[in-house]
Amino acid sequence: MTVTGAIVLFAVLWFLILFMALPVGMRSQAEEGDVVPGTPGSAPNEPMLRRKIIWTTAITVVLWAVIVGVIV
Repeated sequence: MTVTGAIVLFAVLWFLILFMALPVGMRSQAEEGDVVPGTPGSAPNEPMLRRKIIWTTAITVVLWAVIVGVIV
C-alpha cells in the first residue's frame, strides 16, 4: 500500500464514520421546545460536534490500522 493510498483510505473512512455519527444523540430544537427564530424546528439543538469528531477520529484510526494490516 502506498502512502497516498493509506491517506485516501483514512479520509474515506473518516468521512464515512463522521456521517454515520452525526445523527447519533441528536435532539432537534422542536423536541427541546426552544426553536430559535429564523431556523427550522428540525435544526439540531446541541450537535456535540467536538465530541463526535474526536470519537470519529479514534474509531477511524482503529479501523484504518486493521485494514492496512490486512492489506500489507
